[in-house]
Amino acid sequence: RFQHMNLNMSEFLCSLVERKAPGKDVVFLLDGSDSTRSGFPAMRDFVQRVVETLSVDDNKDRVSVVQYSRDPAVQFYLNTYTTKAEILDTVRGLRHKGGRPLNTGAALQYLGDNVFTASAGSRRPEGVPQVLILLSGGRSFDSVDAPASALKQLGVLIFAIGTRSADNIVFLLDGSDSTRYGFPAMREFVERVVEKLNVGQNKDRVSVVQYSRDAEVNFYLNTYTTREDVLDSVRGLKHRGGRPLNTGAALQYVRDNVFTNSSGSRRLQGVPQMLILLNGGRSFDNVDTPASALKQQGVVVIGIGTRGSDKSELQKISYDPSYALSVTEFTDLPSVQEQLSSRKAPGKDVVFLLDGSDSTRSGFPAMRDFVQRVVETLSVDDNKDRVSVVQYSRDPAVQFYLNTYTTKAEILDTVRGLRHKGGRPLNTGAALQYLGDNVFTASAGSRRPEGVPQVLILLSGGRSFDSVDAPASALKQLGVLIFAIGTRSADSRQLQEISNDPIAQSLKRCLFFLSSCLFSVDTAKKDIVFLLDGSDSTRYGFPAMREFVERVVEKLNVGQNKDRVSVVQYSRDAEVNFYLNTYTTREDVLDSVRGLKHRGGRPLNTGAALQYVRDNVFTNSSGSRRLQGVPQMLILLNGGRSFDNVDTPASALKQQGVVVIGIGTRGSDKSELQKISYDPSYALSVTEFTDLPSVQEQLSSVMMERKAPGKDVVFLLDGSDSTRSGFPAMRDFVQRVVETLSVDDNKDRVSVVQYSRDPAVQFYLNTYTTKAEILDTVRGLRHKGGRPLNTGAALQYLGDNVFTASAGSRRPEGVPQVLILLSGGRSFDSVDAPASALKQLGVLIFAIGTRSADSRQLQEISNDPSYALSVSEFTDLPSVQQQLQSSVEAVVIDASPESPTVTVDTAKKDIVFLLDGSDSTRYGFPAMREFVERVVEKLNVGQNKDRVSVVQYSRDAEVNFYLNTYTTREDVLDSVRGLKHRGGRPLNTGAALQYVRDNVFTNSSGSRRLQGVPQMLILLNGGRSFDNVDTPASALKQQGVVVIGIGTRGSDKSELQKISYDPSYALSVTEFTDLPSVQEQLSSVMSTVPVRAPSVTPIVPGKKVTDFYLQKRKAPGKDVVFLLDGSDSTRSGFPAMRDFVQRVVETLSVDDNKDRVSVVQYSRDPAVQFYLNTYTTKAEILDTVRGLRHKGGRPLNTGAALQYLGDNVFTASAGSRRPEGVPQVLILLSGGRSFDSVDAPASALKQLGVLIFAIGTRSADSRQLQEISNDPSYALSVSEFTDLPSVQQQLQSSVEAVVIDASPESPTVTGMLTSTASCWPERLPDLRDAEVNFYLNTYTTREDVLDSVRGLKHRGGRPLNTGAALQYVRDNVFTNSSGSRRLQGVPQMLILLNGGRSFDNVDTPASALKQQGVVVIGIGTRGSDKSELQKISYDPSYALSVTEFTDLPSVQEQLSSVMSTVPVRAPSVTPIVPGKKVTDFYLPKAW
Repeated sequence: RFQHMNLNMSEFLCSLVERKAPGKDVVFLLDGSDSTRSGFPAMRDFVQRVVETLSVDDNKDRVSVVQYSRDPAVQFYLNTYTTKAEILDTVRGLRHKGGRPLNTGAALQYLGDNVFTASAGSRRPEGVPQVLILLSGGRSFDSVDAPASALKQLGVLIFAIGTRSADNIVFLLDGSDSTRYGFPAMREFVERVVEKLNVGQNKDRVSVVQYSRDAEVNFYLNTYTTREDVLDSVRGLKHRGGRPLNTGAALQYVRDNVFTNSSGSRRLQGVPQMLILLNGGRSFDNVDTPASALKQQGVVVIGIGTRGSDKSELQKISYDPSYALSVTEFTDLPSVQEQLSSRKAPGKDVVFLLDGSDSTRSGFPAMRDFVQRVVETLSVDDNKDRVSVVQYSRDPAVQFYLNTYTTKAEILDTVRGLRHKGGRPLNTGAALQYLGDNVFTASAGSRRPEGVPQVLILLSGGRSFDSVDAPASALKQLGVLIFAIGTRSADSRQLQEISNDPIAQSLKRCLFFLSSCLFSVDTAKKDIVFLLDGSDSTRYGFPAMREFVERVVEKLNVGQNKDRVSVVQYSRDAEVNFYLNTYTTREDVLDSVRGLKHRGGRPLNTGAALQYVRDNVFTNSSGSRRLQGVPQMLILLNGGRSFDNVDTPASALKQQGVVVIGIGTRGSDKSELQKISYDPSYALSVTEFTDLPSVQEQLSSVMMERKAPGKDVVFLLDGSDSTRSGFPAMRDFVQRVVETLSVDDNKDRVSVVQYSRDPAVQFYLNTYTTKAEILDTVRGLRHKGGRPLNTGAALQYLGDNVFTASAGSRRPEGVPQVLILLSGGRSFDSVDAPASALKQLGVLIFAIGTRSADSRQLQEISNDPSYALSVSEFTDLPSVQQQLQSSVEAVVIDASPESPTVTVDTAKKDIVFLLDGSDSTRYGFPAMREFVERVVEKLNVGQNKDRVSVVQYSRDAEVNFYLNTYTTREDVLDSVRGLKHRGGRPLNTGAALQYVRDNVFTNSSGSRRLQGVPQMLILLNGGRSFDNVDTPASALKQQGVVVIGIGTRGSDKSELQKISYDPSYALSVTEFTDLPSVQEQLSSVMSTVPVRAPSVTPIVPGKKVTDFYLQKRKAPGKDVVFLLDGSDSTRSGFPAMRDFVQRVVETLSVDDNKDRVSVVQYSRDPAVQFYLNTYTTKAEILDTVRGLRHKGGRPLNTGAALQYLGDNVFTASAGSRRPEGVPQVLILLSGGRSFDSVDAPASALKQLGVLIFAIGTRSADSRQLQEISNDPSYALSVSEFTDLPSVQQQLQSSVEAVVIDASPESPTVTGMLTSTASCWPERLPDLRDAEVNFYLNTYTTREDVLDSVRGLKHRGGRPLNTGAALQYVRDNVFTNSSGSRRLQGVPQMLILLNGGRSFDNVDTPASALKQQGVVVIGIGTRGSDKSELQKISYDPSYALSVTEFTDLPSVQEQLSSVMSTVPVRAPSVTPIVPGKKVTDFYLPKAW
């Protein structure tokens, strides 16, 4: 390091500085940061030796010394001393400065501004050479590019001398049985490598992990901070032993648990990450995915193997095949040590993101020059470095991608020719998001998957209009290193957020904490948005609306930190007049309101407008202070019924905590207004808008009112070993807080959870209903113990298991959710994501920590830094109790979601009886049981007929039998007759409805919903539910389940109507003994129930369900999107495409608003020609289509275009009626193979329920088009686009016949329409490909299995998708619910009988099965692909072969022998049982 700087610097300088120069000005810039403390004397000596060689006394040479760490400090200037003696005296007396981080960029900038200046003694204006000698001991925390470049521009000659930079190095050692004798040599090898490292907190860090079946950390990267400690630990390493060798699992383990922030990895600070694997054998599991994940994270993996290793596997794991080194035995490891030291990363991918907005027009040439200068320094021509440039303002525009140019000359030519983009506002967040989705991708040339460093340099001239947090964080998660350079007009805090600068993050948190002192959550300030109906029908009432807004604003206290106001007008779509952060004074707001002009337009889309204000106005970037707890209010002035659906967006606003007040005229729909409003009582009414003054007082009282209906409070207590002595004080604190709550009147609910390594619920929110019970339980709490402290996992657990309806949370009803965390130490795992997820749910988090806790971590967890309180010890908790209570009482928290519904028909049904088994129905239960019997007696029960399930519930639900448990009426009746009353309280009907939806109406439990079989739930209920039923009832309807609710006089009639599919389906009796009186009524409802082919259309208010019978039903139109290939290769065929679109549009019913049309053209990226809601007449659409111009461009990115459609076109705001159940159709016309991947985006569209038809020319890839389409038969083919008329009829027939599934949970299912049978393709496609004949838990005897096998019928169909089938059995058959006992360690085996090559890819699903421990044996015929079968099989030797299937008996013995020797692979979660040998887990030899 610095001690070894022996070069003759004066000689070196003289060789580089012009000989005839009259001397030189030499500035030394010395790294004085904490990390150079021990090396500083050597630096000082070096400066002295160089000064000794200079000619100072005759004024030829001048010297200055500057020291720096976070900021620079001048020791003396160029004109401070005029003699060598003075300089040397001062240098000898230099003291080390200290400090961190190391900001070399700032120091260079400082030199340019303050040292290389005439006033500081620089003779630069006279032409004297300027020399800078930088001595640096670490990586700069800030960006050095711009300031270094600026110094070079000044003519400064810079010499930089550095020490070796820090590394994070993890050794992963094969500790399996087979390396027992080689382990001492491995240990010595690690020692020798460590001896050459400079170990320290801010230098090199080391970790060692051993593995066999699973991995175990010997020590983490942050365990030791000295080389001696590391060496001591390495010398003490013991061989671990064990088998099999799971290298894949070990690689995954180090990625998830060692290369992490909490374990000491400094990846996010840009410190290189290195993994050295010492391996002695082939891995038993798959290494592909985890190896790829490490490379993607930028970890450089060096694999060193012996002759027992698999060379190709080692090359796959290593960062580059050349990084896979080899020795015969571990004792030969010293021979690769030198080879190991020489490994270096192969370059970088650099993306420049340039602010091209209106405000940077004059500065753009300087930006362009800067890019050129940086590119000059890169190694492009040998493919080390790659470059991309993107310009942005409102939206981004790629100038060129990382793979566009391969030479520096081409890049420089293009950069010189860059034109300023222009535009506003400046959306940096959107641009960062775009880079992650479109530039830092393999298809755009990024080598991130190969581990090549990804660098982003942002040049910005202003504050971003949108939020940058999430997209910047997403890029960092991808491993992108971000440098942000801004002008004085830029927002420095925002740039710090964007950059990979943890110190900047700390600074940000600090500032946020200070600002939080300026407010507490209260109603003294509000964010108020006025949403005004500006449609044609309100033209004459608009002046009155305007005056009304004025009068309301006049009463507000407008200001930056007071009330904020926004106004939005809408008709067909919404337009912001001004945002919440546009004006900061009442006068400015009033001026703007007075100038409002009526907008006009139709139809009136209130739903889209509500969605728009939620997504674009109640946001951080638009001035909303929702996340700081400021109340959010929307005042809607509306003059008519909405043309679109308002349910979902209204619900979403309520979920976000926005208080909506709806004011309507006589033209408005009163029930719609009540639905939109926060509470029905918040829907106000006037005859005309001129009467608005009459509701002003009413409005003011609503705005002032608002009281929370209690709260759900969860205490999360640190029960780790370190809090043992403080636990009684925690317990007392919980008691004191509970004493202040209103539990007995059901206002407040309480839950307590204790945690250490993992969480343990002491009681849920719905466990106790009285304060006395809670206090009794709290007094009896025992300390849990355990370590480490995983706060992140505990927070995650709360979100998944405690803040849920089934656990008693009333979040869906809008009841405030409060979490109080008591912590006595730093969390061992990451808290960011789980804390953020809880906040997203609307949970208000208060964290109280002792001095041993990490205060910064607690601030991150809390909703606001001021909610993170601190005490010395837990015994001091009483001192913060009042502060906590005040904050909790002041809080208003957000709430919950709702959703739409759907329906279809056949002669078979799946019927679930949900019986109230609570204490209150004990005497009525026999009558319920008899009622169920009588209903079942009338059913035609059978495997392919009616299926029945019975579930009983009280506090929670319990299945008596599933839909696939019994296949005969006799068996069902026997089981029903044996039903016993369950008992229990309280009655949680909501949780029970949710339970049957998630666990009974499922494929694995026998539901045939996806095959279009009607789903019916008959609820017998004797009392009001203790929990909320809205969301689960809505979810069942959305899934197409027809709910019939039968209640007694003890039931809540309105609740029963809410639960039922239709209010008329809520039947009533006085007592359960009167049930026979409704049996006929029930039968009639059941016989008229609509059949559901998943997700057709919601029931229209006012229509009877019977109107929707499939026989009579006609689709209510469709939304049709054309996606046209506009790339360079389709130029000549484009007129034919255009004609085709015209001809299809001619056949649609646009004018009566049945059908809607959108057209999108794409090549490299998509361009919308018009949206689904742009035109309302066929004439307008046809006019626009006739005028379409070919787009041009390349390459063809079909995947990106499909993704874009899902995000931007098949959306409510773009006119899609998907939420209303209207079929969504996509017609793709493609003339070539896509350059990017289409699988995920096509699958995402299908998940949305979009039916995709793809038509390609002979240049297109037919297999790719089949992948994109919902079924291979929907992929049509023509030679040229001019032949499109030949497939038009075929396309139309398919589209007309289709019923689309808009449900996001399931694939599209089509049902037979008797009236339009001729329209259907010959074979109805089954889009799931695989079909279960019976599950692992369907039969329990060999006889039953054999009976079922003998009855198997051949299925037919094509193509053969083996990959999809493997994925299907992994996801749906090898699961707990389907009877798999994998988690209990029972061996899992799959026997595949295959007769042909798969049409789809088998790699990933085959690998996933192996990862899950499933032993796959593949048996194929001569038609099969042998290598494919070997790939699928657990081991290539497990791939068996016959000529024909008739020869199968010949492999039966072979199969038995394979099955008898297969080792059981216990899942990674299950350790080997103590006392059992691995051999005890082999399969029994009997076949």
